[in-house]
Amino acid sequence: MKRLILLLMLWAVPVAAVQPDEILADPALEDRAREISKGLRCLVCRNESIDDSNADLARDLRLLVRERLTEGDSDEEVVDFVVARYGEYVLLKPTASGSNRVLYLAGPVMLLIAGIGGLLYLRRRSRAQAPAEAALSADEARRLDEIMKG
Repeated sequence: MKRLILLLMLWAVPVAAVQPDEILADPALEDRAREISKGLRCLVCRNESIDDSNADLARDLRLLVRERLTEGDSDEEVVDFVVARYGEYVLLKPTASGSNRVLYLAGPVMLLIAGIGGLLYLRRRSRAQAPAEAALSADEARRLDEIMKG
């Protein structure tokens, strides 16, 4: 029973897709590469980091990150290089600047507009007079009596 529990615990631990031949010899550089990879999106798998993805493109990106680090680039330079090449979509947490600011502000602005519109509608509705029911004319009353009698 203990073996089964241990096996289930090991199975539940997420496994990174990094291949043994990708791992850098320098542990400090490898740690930096892993941190950068956690913030980069796999363009094939969508909401999975390149560190977790088994896609070929994710492997290429992991190798690119490690290559740039071994050439002496800083973490920011590596991320900037990848963003310049693939666009800001490659970031799992995009920045709130430039055209992304519109996306960040669109939700709250639309909620505010809907709230104001709803309040104006309710205010106008509460002030409206209920329509008075018009009585039947003599001709309408006579016609109704004929219909009802059959």
